Amino acid sequence: MLSMNRPCFLVIDREFPGSISTRKLVIETAKFNVLTAYSGKEAMEMIARFPAVSGVVLDGGLEDITCDQVAHQIKLLQPKLPVVVIAAPGFKGCPEADYLLESFDPAKLLEILRGIKPDASAEIEKRDEELSRG
Repeated sequence: MLSMNRPCFLVIDREFPGSISTRKLVIETAKFNVLTAYSGKEAMEMIARFPAVSGVVLDGGLEDITCDQVAHQIKLLQPKLPVVVIAAPGFKGCPEADYLLESFDPAKLLEILRGIKPDASAEIEKRDEELSRG
């Protein structure tokens, strides 16, 4: 049996009942792996511990360290790591992000994440089809 190398995304979100589980669930529904950090500080520790993540999904409203500072730190450590920021409409505070999503749109987020790892995404979809056919 072939082992699949699933993309793994770090989701950085404020500790807020319900919000993290929704984003995490959406990403896991696409059969991607998810690591979760609940603050900018924790996010930096996670990036140091798991440098091979496929990308970062960052809450634009982080409070302990600004979204901009977190993105900047990530880019210093890993210049090529894609950073997706989810923020309120009109948010302009994260110039180093690779993608900016105004408001949380699950379909749009998955489209971006699949675009970051298109080969792995195609492999996952193909495998799902094979499994559903039995």
